Amino acid sequence: MKNFEPKKTNILWTIVAFLVLAFFFAAAYKFKDILNPVVSATAVLDDACDLRKGACTSTLSSGGTITFSISPNNIPILRPLKLEVKVDGIEVSKTEVDFIGIGMEMGYNRSKLESKAKTLFAGSAILPVCIHTKMDWEARVLLHTDDGLIMVPFRFFTLK
Repeated sequence: MKNFEPKKTNILWTIVAFLVLAFFFAAAYKFKDILNPVVSATAVLDDACDLRKGACTSTLSSGGTITFSISPNNIPILRPLKLEVKVDGIEVSKTEVDFIGIGMEMGYNRSKLESKAKTLFAGSAILPVCIHTKMDWEARVLLHTDDGLIMVPFRFFTLK
C-alpha cells in the first residue's frame, strides 16, 4: 500500500500544475487585447515634434487632428505629469496614452484620460527611472472611435 500513495500524490501534483497552467493561459488570452490592443489606423510619426517645447499636433489621414501635450515641459521622471489630448474633426469615446521605452523595455505604463469636454481629454502619468542618463520614449495616444482604435505616436526624451 505504501507504494500506491506516492503515485497518488504525484498524480495530484500533476493535475494541480496543469490547472494552474491552464489558468495562466486563460488569463493571458483574456487580457491580450488590453496589453496589445488591435489598432485599426495609425497616424504618421512627426519627427519635427518636440514635446519638451510644447504641444504637438498630428494630422490623421482621415482629416482629423490630434494635439498632445505633457507638462511640465521638461518631462521629469518619477514626478506627476499632466497629459492633455485635444481632438478636432474626429469623434472619440475614450482616450488612453501608452508610454513605450525606445530601445529598452520599460513595462506596461498606460494612462486613461478623462473627458473634460467633447474634444478635450486630460489625465496624469508618472514615468519610471531608467539606468541611462537620457531615455527615448514614444507616447502612443490611443483614440477609441466607432470605426476602431486609432494610434497616434509622439516621441520625446527624458533626462536623469
